Amino acid sequence: MAQPNIRNHSTSQATRGSQEIDAAEKRAEAAEHRVEELEQRIEALENSPLPTATDRTPSPPASEVDDSDALTALRQEPMMDHLLNALAGGQDIGHYGRLVFAMVAHHFLPEDAMIEWLIRDRDFSPEQAEALLRQVESRDYNPPRRDRILEWQSQQEFPILPNVDDPDCGNVYRNLKFPESVYEHIQDYQEEKVNAQEPAPMANASR
Repeated sequence: MAQPNIRNHSTSQATRGSQEIDAAEKRAEAAEHRVEELEQRIEALENSPLPTATDRTPSPPASEVDDSDALTALRQEPMMDHLLNALAGGQDIGHYGRLVFAMVAHHFLPEDAMIEWLIRDRDFSPEQAEALLRQVESRDYNPPRRDRILEWQSQQEFPILPNVDDPDCGNVYRNLKFPESVYEHIQDYQEEKVNAQEPAPMANASR
């Protein structure tokens, strides 16, 4: 009776495992490229001419947007509380600060509230705020991890993290409760990555 070709089977399994790893790496590279592309678009957007003061929509009083459950939830994260306070004071939080704010807060706040908060930044117009939200929502970015936030912070003057020595500050996945779809997306990606990196099963040579 003919024996199965164990060597060919093992080679096929190894090749398939290698292809899956390559595919996972390409997906990771594509995700990084999309984030970099978003950064470039935001930078170009923020370098565009600002409308005159008479064209800008006046910001609502802080009390009109501070009463929502969503904002209360957001303030459980020290970084987001810091960004909200800075925006309430009309500070320029930098384009990475605005990017982080948008990537996190759009999971909690409606679009009109997002725009109201973003235009509190004295260097950001309603048109720029709307364009930023369109970019973030159309790409469906996951909220950034702390190491990414630290990397972005190093590239601007405004401190996105109020306390870089606190490992929990900026750890948005620990401090905030996102919609289940965010966790499912992350879990699916991580499972694909782990499965792709697992060695191909070896055929039982004793059989």
